[in-house]
Amino acid sequence: MTQNEIVLIRHGQTEWSITGQHTGRTDVPLTDFGRQQADALGGMLDGEHFDRVLSSPLVRAWETMERAGYGAQGEVNTNVLEWDYGVYEGRRTDDIRTTIPGWSVWTDPIPGGETVDAVGARADLAIEQCLSAEGRVAVFAHGHFLRVMAARWIGLPALSGQSLGLGTATVSTLGWERENRVLQGWNDACHLSSMDPVL
Repeated sequence: MTQNEIVLIRHGQTEWSITGQHTGRTDVPLTDFGRQQADALGGMLDGEHFDRVLSSPLVRAWETMERAGYGAQGEVNTNVLEWDYGVYEGRRTDDIRTTIPGWSVWTDPIPGGETVDAVGARADLAIEQCLSAEGRVAVFAHGHFLRVMAARWIGLPALSGQSLGLGTATVSTLGWERENRVLQGWNDACHLSSMDPVL
């Protein structure tokens, strides 16, 4: 069994991450602060070598990857796109709950979008791609998707990603303890990271 270490990097801040809007496939750019965070991620990663670098094609992830210093290696990977929130795209949980009390993206139907298990299936595909690499892999992607990917890495259902909070411009590491998949590091923030609202 290949025991590749996988480093997950969440993109920097966007206007919608500030306001707590669900940002799935809408191509929202980084804020100026988000660009500063992406630059700071480059310092945090300090030129670490990765044998493969996968990135969501959405600009907030791709620009974070480029500004962190991995643009020359970056590969577009649609498996690591953010959750498709369907009719809830651009909406805030608090606003949705005015008409659907207790609503959660994790447990309620997403008309026109993806189920949590569908996101989990994409995460499984991404994990397979990472394990097929010759060595360490970096994945530049999105908050909810990376939470699901981490849950699937350690053998939990995709729904368990709800228990893994993840800030913007953070680095997390999926690794091994002997033959067991483990979370080696989680939600390590660059010194410029801010706490955006919970979605």
